[in-house]
Amino acid sequence: MTPFGQRLRAMRDERGLSLKTMAEALGVSSSYLSALEHGRRGSPSWFMVQRIIAYFNVIWDEAEELQRLAETSHPRVIVDTAGLDPAATELAHLLAAKIGGLSAKSLRDLKKAVRDAAARDHVDGA
Repeated sequence: MTPFGQRLRAMRDERGLSLKTMAEALGVSSSYLSALEHGRRGSPSWFMVQRIIAYFNVIWDEAEELQRLAETSHPRVIVDTAGLDPAATELAHLLAAKIGGLSAKSLRDLKKAVRDAAARDHVDGA
């Protein structure tokens, strides 16, 4: 499941909506919506995210959060380390090899460590 899919399912569950009901309202199949929730589809298009935002009638911060989650929820990530320090390539390969076995807590800790390092090195982005 992707971060966007997890949030989408939570919003649907909070409102007691079935996949079928929501899919019909959005004009998509319930199998597409299920695949989107489970990360078996790429990130949704900007237009789909806007339809979901309108469907749930969310505004401002929550709408921005959904858009951010959609942009960072493609289940297949490519890390281009060409031209970077060799340690970057080694880190990318290590993460690719080990990420599947890490616990949720370890993933959160690792995410925090990367964000802290990026802030320390003044790196913009997610």
